[in-house]
Amino acid sequence: MRQQERIVAFQRAVWKHYRADGRHDLPWRQPTLKLRYGKQDFDPYKILVSEVMLQQTQVPRVLEKYKEFLRAFPTVHALARAPLADVLRVWSGMGYNRRAKYLREAAKVIVGEYGGRVPKDAATLRTIPGIGPYTASAVLIFAFNTPDTMIETNIRAAFIYHFASGKAGSTLRGLGGAERLINDRDLLPLITKAAEGQDPREWHWALMDYGSHLKKIHGNPARKSAHHVRQSKFEGSIRQVRGAILRELHKGPSFVKGLPFEKAKVQSALAGLARDGLVKKEKGKWRIS
Repeated sequence: MRQQERIVAFQRAVWKHYRADGRHDLPWRQPTLKLRYGKQDFDPYKILVSEVMLQQTQVPRVLEKYKEFLRAFPTVHALARAPLADVLRVWSGMGYNRRAKYLREAAKVIVGEYGGRVPKDAATLRTIPGIGPYTASAVLIFAFNTPDTMIETNIRAAFIYHFASGKAGSTLRGLGGAERLINDRDLLPLITKAAEGQDPREWHWALMDYGSHLKKIHGNPARKSAHHVRQSKFEGSIRQVRGAILRELHKGPSFVKGLPFEKAKVQSALAGLARDGLVKKEKGKWRIS
């Protein structure tokens, strides 16, 4: 089968799964911006919040926190003027708290430099704190329905399974074998080609849902990717210590003593939180910045 025929077959498989089992009810897939004459569209701010939350966090954990966060900070202006301590308090439980800090900083830039409107071009988006290439592409696609190329773990899984697996037959010469991991640059031409003629927003929703489905039934094809990262164990990790410290500091300034962790880990976690601008020490006590 020629590559174009494989792409067409792949598109059919993606859309078939999406029509039958797509996650259509996810809150960030619902229009939330009211326009004139009863029309609705997607609020770019809420898309940005969802995309930052979904980085390194599974959908089930994001669902409730997303709603809670938007209740607390319903607009980009509300988030921009909120104290960091309040933002971290609402974010608590999500992990990787730097994301909350970057999201607040992004809101301040969007309000201060762009009048509260999320920019519509990738180059400008990437100048905003915490918005890298993937997040910029996701905002363009999901907020503005603008064609763009993006790649993440579920998209990798879908393309690797269909185009670089021994069972399906590889159209990527030399890929898929145990001797070599697959680089994103090998997949990008296929990802770009497959997206041609598709509705950008719906296609990427369908593609990500299909990849998530394949990971459940085929042991995550994305493990063949050179960019696959296995998440480290949480219990006993510095991530766990950082979270415990922030929960303690939500109560007020503290000497941060008596936490059930090794002293060296607590000191290391405090140093990291300080470097990230999340905490600082004043008069011997630690507090949220």
